[in-house]
Amino acid sequence: MPAIQLLPDLLISQIAAGEVIERPAAALKEILENSLDAGATEIIVQLEGGGVKLLRVRDNGSGIAPDELPFALMRHATSKITSLADLQRVASMGFRGEALASMAAVAQVTLTSRKTDSPHAWQIQSGDGTQSEVTPAAHAQGTSVEIRELYFNTPARRKFLKSEATELAYCEETFKRIALSRPDVTFSMQHNNRIMWQLPTLSRSSHSSLTSISQPPEISWEEKADALPKRIEAMLSKEFAQSAVPVSRKTAGLHLYGMASLPAYSKTSREAQYFFVNGRFIRDKVIAHAIRQAYQDILHHQRHPAFVLFLDMPPELVDVNVHPAKSEVRFRESQAIHQFVFHTLQQVLSTPVALTENASDLSNQLAQVSSMQQTMSIQQPMQLHMASQPLVFYDALFEKKENRGEAEEKFNDAPFLNTQSHSQSFPSETEIPPLGFALAQLSGIYILAQNVHGLVVVDMHAAHERIVYERLKTALDRQQIPMQPLLIPVSFAAEALDIATAEEEHAAMAQLGFDIAPLSPTTLAVRAMPAMLKQIHAEAAARDVLHEMREYGATRVLTERRNELLSTLACHSAVRANQTLTVPEMNNILREMERTERSGQCNHGRPTWFQMSIAELDTLFMRGK
Repeated sequence: MPAIQLLPDLLISQIAAGEVIERPAAALKEILENSLDAGATEIIVQLEGGGVKLLRVRDNGSGIAPDELPFALMRHATSKITSLADLQRVASMGFRGEALASMAAVAQVTLTSRKTDSPHAWQIQSGDGTQSEVTPAAHAQGTSVEIRELYFNTPARRKFLKSEATELAYCEETFKRIALSRPDVTFSMQHNNRIMWQLPTLSRSSHSSLTSISQPPEISWEEKADALPKRIEAMLSKEFAQSAVPVSRKTAGLHLYGMASLPAYSKTSREAQYFFVNGRFIRDKVIAHAIRQAYQDILHHQRHPAFVLFLDMPPELVDVNVHPAKSEVRFRESQAIHQFVFHTLQQVLSTPVALTENASDLSNQLAQVSSMQQTMSIQQPMQLHMASQPLVFYDALFEKKENRGEAEEKFNDAPFLNTQSHSQSFPSETEIPPLGFALAQLSGIYILAQNVHGLVVVDMHAAHERIVYERLKTALDRQQIPMQPLLIPVSFAAEALDIATAEEEHAAMAQLGFDIAPLSPTTLAVRAMPAMLKQIHAEAAARDVLHEMREYGATRVLTERRNELLSTLACHSAVRANQTLTVPEMNNILREMERTERSGQCNHGRPTWFQMSIAELDTLFMRGK
């Protein structure tokens, strides 16, 4: 066996480079973070060959003194920390002192920098483990880091790099993460002399040019939050910005803010998910689980939410020294962080969707429906159940009692569908609720309503299912769902295991609003059921409850699986397709939707309603053309 010996410094740095500088994107990330730590307000990125041939980052930060340039390219040399106490409360983006040294071991690196009070810049070059002398150079205030021919001296490693297009895509994603994290900073990115991104900032009233910028003031979260919507729209899309809701909550030193998409705007992958802890992009299982739970029953199947969220917290409460790439963190109080993120998002997403106008944009929702491939083919002849004298109904609802007879007479004397004749008696805009008033029922499936914006189309089963589901959840949170005794018990044949389960879990089922008892060794009877469910579905609902109790036990059914069961029960109670509704019944569903949390999506995450504006209708009929 060979003798144990110390590794050469160059080999140590090359080993470290394999962890820290996995590809050009990793080098870009480290350099950009150094620029932000230096207080830069303008950063320019130039790439060639996907970042493999050339990666240059120029900033207008505070710069590096000439006598410190050699240390900048040495391992474990940093200005960020000086003691273990500093490491335990890291506030800077970088702190390891490994990145530039790792790059210098596997690439040709040129570092040029000029401090504010320096008459000119200074430059140092490094490659293959050797450094040049520090020499004068021409450069504006700030720093440029230039990396050429990444892994030129380790060809085996270079073979693992992907195509130019792939490496560029990784670099672009890294650039997007950094640019999203600091909307107060101006960024630009070029590849092969072609401008890919040009991102100005609107957060500060005056930004000097690269040649005259001085050390910037400390950025506050208010400044970042002011500039964030514009930066998000520029980098992710206008559709995301219009389909997202603002998030902001502070408590006990924690501050969560940013934007989270409504369920109507979702993705097939996690590509549009950005979470930052103290300005650092991270992927964390605790955070991911909290967000997934917040969207649990409002997102369709395998769809994923989009979000740009920032969590600011005391540095001592989070350990960023977990992974060489600093992409993972460890929270001191992970359960508290989980609950804070979960409850904040849940509260934001629980706002009744009728009051969130962005969620009702037809073009956005139709695009999502198209991407989800929800074909709305009609399997039967269309049937339109017109509301009987709807205007008289609304006159009676809103007019003063003494004017009702006059309104009805006006309706009878007016030509059929002469809207101008009824314009004086229809409720004013201030009297019309967000989802408007029902006009008709289409194919026994959809409620057609009119509000101040135009036409509202509601999937009556999906909407009612959500209403009942939320009622059941609220009731169970209060310890017991109201029980309604049945005048005539509903009996059904049951297996021996079902009968045993009914006897053993009688108390747990009572919490769910059921009284199920054996009539014989092969028969069960439903004597009472939740008051908000319909008796005609007593047997099906009872079987579902018994099946859950058999499979998972009462404890799991009432905790981790309760939402799945309550969703199933709500489905039994919701109005069915082809069930004819009266005008008051349709309006009752609309009013309940306006009061119900998460009513914009059914229990399975599908949309429950669409808004079609008058302008969109005019476009369809080419009015004004």
